[in-house]
Amino acid sequence: MSDVEPTPPVRTRTNEADVSTTPPFDCEFCERRFAHEEWLVLHRGLEHGDRLSEAEYERFQETYEDEEEELNLFRLKALALLVFVYFGFLITYAFVA
Repeated sequence: MSDVEPTPPVRTRTNEADVSTTPPFDCEFCERRFAHEEWLVLHRGLEHGDRLSEAEYERFQETYEDEEEELNLFRLKALALLVFVYFGFLITYAFVA
């Protein structure tokens, strides 16, 4: 027996609860795997749209529109941040110079 304690396991920065409870989603047409169901729906609509049923294609369209809204919101936030930083530097330069 030694007095040395074993080192604790190394934890990663990923959320282990999300990783362990989320099963991978497989595309039945090309066998690609996706971590999120929405990604699978988008892939199937973009790559295999001609093979989908009417209900599956409608779900793709809804998911695509939701994704488009999220991207537009991200773009607006990024633009607002860029404008804020630009004018922040401009005002700082005006007071310093």
